[in-house]
Amino acid sequence: MPTPSPRQRKTTGRVMHEFKHGELKSGPGGKGGKVKSRRQAIAIALKEAGASKYESESENKKHLAKTERKEARGETYQQEREGKSHVGARGRRESSPAMGGRDATKTTARGRKAARTRARDGSGATRDTLYQRAKARSVPGRSKMTKSQLENALH
Repeated sequence: MPTPSPRQRKTTGRVMHEFKHGELKSGPGGKGGKVKSRRQAIAIALKEAGASKYESESENKKHLAKTERKEARGETYQQEREGKSHVGARGRRESSPAMGGRDATKTTARGRKAARTRARDGSGATRDTLYQRAKARSVPGRSKMTKSQLENALH
């Protein structure tokens, strides 16, 4: 069996974490109850990660895609319990206010920077939107203009 990709290792780790915390369930929709056996947990982890040697390559690909969608939506037991919007959310905003996570109220450095930029130019428009406006008005030499030059050309 080839070595799993970093994404597959992350998924396997997440499933084993769920097993350790008693959150891993078997069967469709978790109706089979809690997984008690470590071997079964490993089998589930490999299947979710698309790294099972008992599945075909296309089935593995399908399982990994399904898991990625689930992790992106924040529907894994670990994410629901820890209030994280995606797997590996660390140092960044881990969950939205709607999810009610621990740091749902914290803003990120990127968010603060964007807010400062909007406050500085007053209009709240980014260079891209200014460029689009200049393009609509057919301002010559717009591609080489800075943000302030674009603003001046539009006013």
